[in-house]
Amino acid sequence: MKRVVITGAGAVSSLGHDWASVSSALQAKKNRVRYMHEWDRFPELQTRLASPVDDFVLPAHYTAKKRRAMGRVGQLGVVATERALADAGLLNDPIISSAATGVAYGSATGNSDAAMEFFGLLEHNSMAKINGTTYLRMMSHTAAVNISVLFGTCGRMYTTSSACTAGSQGIGYAFEAIRAGQQTIMIAGGAEELCPTQAAVFDTVYSASLRNGRPETSPRPFDTQRDGLVLGEGACTLILEEYEHARRRGANILAEVVGFATNCDGVHLVKPNPITMKQVMQDALASAGVNAADIGYISGHGTATLQGDLAESIATQEVMGSHTPFSALKSYIGHSLGACGSLEAWTGIQMMRENWFIPNLNLDELDPNCGQLDYIVGDVREIKTDYFMSNNFAFGGINTSLIFRRV
Repeated sequence: MKRVVITGAGAVSSLGHDWASVSSALQAKKNRVRYMHEWDRFPELQTRLASPVDDFVLPAHYTAKKRRAMGRVGQLGVVATERALADAGLLNDPIISSAATGVAYGSATGNSDAAMEFFGLLEHNSMAKINGTTYLRMMSHTAAVNISVLFGTCGRMYTTSSACTAGSQGIGYAFEAIRAGQQTIMIAGGAEELCPTQAAVFDTVYSASLRNGRPETSPRPFDTQRDGLVLGEGACTLILEEYEHARRRGANILAEVVGFATNCDGVHLVKPNPITMKQVMQDALASAGVNAADIGYISGHGTATLQGDLAESIATQEVMGSHTPFSALKSYIGHSLGACGSLEAWTGIQMMRENWFIPNLNLDELDPNCGQLDYIVGDVREIKTDYFMSNNFAFGGINTSLIFRRV
């Protein structure tokens, strides 16, 4: 088995687009949730909260030809990838445009504007808005294939359209491909664009936060006063590389991926199952060859939904015990769906490198029905650890657990 390391990272998020700005925002302990005046045109939509990337602009060097097949989600993904390749020192390296490099990337959905172009056919019996790029922007794997075409990769392609585990499955499948000797480099991660239809999904099942008058107080993972999730958007790309190849070229290694597991509940499409959540964590530990006691921090999924919080925290306690520090990035940027797994992995890696981890925001009173964990609250906590675990759980009963090691 080959060793797999991370040699580059790039992000687009509501907290910022580089580690300096994201780190500063995290340590300020204020979330980036706001009232969405843009959604006031939907009177039946109850939630008005989200965490958009308001300052995203596609760089000028993306010509009309390059961007014609990219909606917003594709643009977020390719910009994050360009930054990651530059960070890895591989942006213009011939190995990227070869069979040695593959892509494992996901999003929950494609571009909403493109979908509207198609829906006109069904609603108005008209193809007036459909053009040659409509489907290319709408398809759920639009971010993955646009990344491949733009940077010329010819290796494996994994398109992980698995909702909240799209980004973490992307990292995990990339890890497995390199570990097995099938690829030298993998571009991995996830992207998501914010759309009111996504908010409507959670609105209709009473799982979206309605704290519209006080955006800063939501979401509230694991808190007794939580009232649902808040959506976000963004993208994060990690460059995974075979260790010996990275070492030979003198790459800056951010961390090593040492464990990954994924499974399905097989019971219910939206009700989480703590039994398979436990199993995925146990399998990740076995994959990494470490014990629960070796893990110094856990990045939780933390959606701020009743069933999700209870199932996750109870399963985590049963596998990991009650003494491992635990917090959730979603309390800062909301739930970015296909991007969350990669954003959470990246921020966790950077915090591990700097020996501090974020507190849970808005966790003022722990729900007594949640598992007994060492929830970080108040201030950032100084922690020096060689390993941390990052967990995600998605609609459809899809579970992932990743383990990263300091190098």
